[in-house]
Amino acid sequence: MLIRYGFNIDLDFFQPSTLVTVMDVHPDRWSDIVSETSYPYGQARRARTFFDAHGNFCRRIDLDGGTVSLRREGLIRDGGLPDPVFPTLPQTPVADLPDETLQYLTASRYCETDLMAAFAWQNFGWIEGGWARVQAICDFVQGHLRFDYALASPTRTAVGAFQERVGVCRDFNHLAVTLCRCLNIPARYCNGYLGDIGVPFNPDPMDFNAWFEAYLDGRWYTFDARHNQPRIGRILLARGRDAADIPMIHSYGQHSLGRFEVITEEVPEAQAMRAVA
Repeated sequence: MLIRYGFNIDLDFFQPSTLVTVMDVHPDRWSDIVSETSYPYGQARRARTFFDAHGNFCRRIDLDGGTVSLRREGLIRDGGLPDPVFPTLPQTPVADLPDETLQYLTASRYCETDLMAAFAWQNFGWIEGGWARVQAICDFVQGHLRFDYALASPTRTAVGAFQERVGVCRDFNHLAVTLCRCLNIPARYCNGYLGDIGVPFNPDPMDFNAWFEAYLDGRWYTFDARHNQPRIGRILLARGRDAADIPMIHSYGQHSLGRFEVITEEVPEAQAMRAVA
């Protein structure tokens, strides 16, 4: 299938500032991109790109101030299959984990493993099998938290979500990531596009989504504690230890948000090809 994706965001800066965005499709999906508009820098004084420590593609933009409009629209080819499920996968022993996965076992800004370890082992330590453990964690998180976009908080951590029993997709997945790490399962936070493909239509405005990946039996697998079901059409933007590593927009200067629109939808192939032509 073909998926149309993109965003339309206006930011008003009150003084010269630097802006870093992590809003390009992740390099792992570059070969699937059919077409994509250029990235306008508007009133930028200087702009360049770089890869961060987690392999995400970033843009650094220096501004003199004023309104900055961030625009992007593209088409990407997707296999059209839901997230794979392998219920019998074992957990990889810590002694066999690759060195690069160890950073995803420790505490981070939003994932306080030291405060959740006792709870994690008491409630999930008895479960046999790596996949079964991660799925049990997702089941718990989805049942324990109530989704409420109006109560979103940029400072809520995994422990905060656990105690308040409310959150948005990032909170659901921060809590799941934390519990996985407590059980010695490497887990990393992800964000990107996820449209209403293969599920009932959601009338709420489209937004970016969060999910996570757990390392089991030698590779990374996708899980989603918020939706807690295999989904179709995820488009990865970035991975990190938690949301602090991969803010989509990080500004070094005061600003206000003027417009925020996100696009994610399946497009019939004939229609998409006509648009590209």
